[in-house]
Amino acid sequence: MPTPPPAPLDGGTTGYIQLPPGHAVPAPSPAAALPDVHHAGVAVLLIGPAGAGKTTVARFWAERRQVPTAHISLDDVREWVRSGFADPRTGWDDSSEAQYRLARRTCGFAARNFLANGISCILDDAVFPDRPSVGLGGWKRHVGPGLIPVVLLPGLDVVLERNAARTGTRRLSDEEVATIHGRMAGWYGSGLPIIDNSRHDVATTARMLDDAVTRSLHSPPPW
Repeated sequence: MPTPPPAPLDGGTTGYIQLPPGHAVPAPSPAAALPDVHHAGVAVLLIGPAGAGKTTVARFWAERRQVPTAHISLDDVREWVRSGFADPRTGWDDSSEAQYRLARRTCGFAARNFLANGISCILDDAVFPDRPSVGLGGWKRHVGPGLIPVVLLPGLDVVLERNAARTGTRRLSDEEVATIHGRMAGWYGSGLPIIDNSRHDVATTARMLDDAVTRSLHSPPPW
């Protein structure tokens, strides 16, 4: 039997790769020559309401990039908790927020680990512009200032139709979907790239995401 490598003493490594100190995704330098988006190592945060198609688009985009790319879904990580899961359908409380924060830290660590090993990543989350406690600041802390946020925001009729096709904990009431969608409208005027995919298929939306990431690499939005 092969001898396993010794466990790290300082907690600063995962596997065989030394994690970089501080943030794993530094903000790009304006003077630096930036590679083509298809070959660039990037970390993208896809934001949108329930039913926007975040997971579908993120998975499609990650599968077709020309460099290794991982998809990290916050909802998937949240649902790793089986007994005691804070079901979002019962409302937002201290347990929901605690599990959300834990899942976000876990996703952030996974993203940094992938990036340290040469694998890009795309994360998806319903981040509200009016809720700083679970907003972009936490993602920036956990992944780094070079994280590229992009908002996916189709029309209300589209997200209601998609939500109706869901099952289990992913399906919300129409009232809650409408409330979430209305709050997401706050991203307009934020400076973040926004994609309205109401009339676009997944492949077209993924190309629009490529364009948004390219623009952000060359001219990072203030956030």
